[in-house]
Amino acid sequence: MTTLTCYHPRRNDQGQRVRLKHPSTPTALDAWANARQSACVVPDGPMPAQINGIAVESWHHAPTTPEGWETLAQTTAVTEPAFNAPPGYKKSAGAVIIEPDQRVWLVAPSNAFGGYQATFPKGTLEPGAHAQASALVEVFEETGLQIRLQRHLIDVPRSLSYTRYYLAQRVGGSPADMGWESQAVLLVPVAHLARHLNSPYDAPVINALLNVLGQVR
Repeated sequence: MTTLTCYHPRRNDQGQRVRLKHPSTPTALDAWANARQSACVVPDGPMPAQINGIAVESWHHAPTTPEGWETLAQTTAVTEPAFNAPPGYKKSAGAVIIEPDQRVWLVAPSNAFGGYQATFPKGTLEPGAHAQASALVEVFEETGLQIRLQRHLIDVPRSLSYTRYYLAQRVGGSPADMGWESQAVLLVPVAHLARHLNSPYDAPVINALLNVLGQVR
């Protein structure tokens, strides 16, 4: 029996092909229209023309430089408290992107990197970068989505990083354009988040989101 080798269509930062040892399984297209159902897309997979009335299409004019991301972040900046990481922690930033139907976007890291089966998009701040710009670029690189930050949500200490999360909304982009770090992008009902998020570091983020939504866990 021959086993097909699957590679991510995008190469990593070193220009190398990324082999996906256990590729994710996409859902049927109609899952994207069902607010009670989780939906999943793999790299370059088919997507509906719109979700919740917002077009799903590639973001061709996304910034391509750190300065461009910083400028974009400044045009839509939100008020936030000081971001001071405890000693020994690296700063990182990410976003909890919620749809009008109260589903949330997650990423499945390629080959379950870091032990995550799924998590919220996030990444380490580059030298000189600000958290809001980092959140925008990390979300785009990992999910292909264009977002607008709405508010500061929570700061969470993780194993090696201190991560600032923002609540955000999708305004464009396509999850099929996910970068090499993600082997799938998911849209999950809030009530089902704990089924997909296997890291204890994500639990405080879920609770913060539920508090914002006025729900009790």
